[in-house]
Amino acid sequence: MKRFAVTLLLGLGLVVPVLAQQTPEQTASEYKPKYANDPARSDSESAALGYMRVVIRAQHQFNKQYGHYATTLPDLVHSGSFTKRMVDPHRGDYTAGFRGKKDSYVLTMTPQKLDSTHRSLYATDDGKIHADETKAADEDSPVVR
Repeated sequence: MKRFAVTLLLGLGLVVPVLAQQTPEQTASEYKPKYANDPARSDSESAALGYMRVVIRAQHQFNKQYGHYATTLPDLVHSGSFTKRMVDPHRGDYTAGFRGKKDSYVLTMTPQKLDSTHRSLYATDDGKIHADETKAADEDSPVVR
């Protein structure tokens, strides 16, 4: 048993200094795009963008069917691939915001921590998704798709 403890301590003595020399870039895994021209910068941003695309398509279908946009997220359930589970605004590292009127809507995705890999996202009834890594995204922010 003593030999095992000594071997373990010696092994840790060799491993800990090596780990301490690694930079955050070496320990963090880089985002791998999900498809060609993927605008996302992280897995959680990719999920947020995917959620926005589902809402945009559901709104398009809802408008086509009823002649106006849904005014709440629960109204979108069963439009396109929007499900009841998607009504919950807590979407991983992001929180969805939705304001709807019969002639327009605004959809936002706000990250818990705003940085270069967790941008703020914004979309309206024009279907364009805007992103900003320094402030809340709006219609003047760069388009990501």
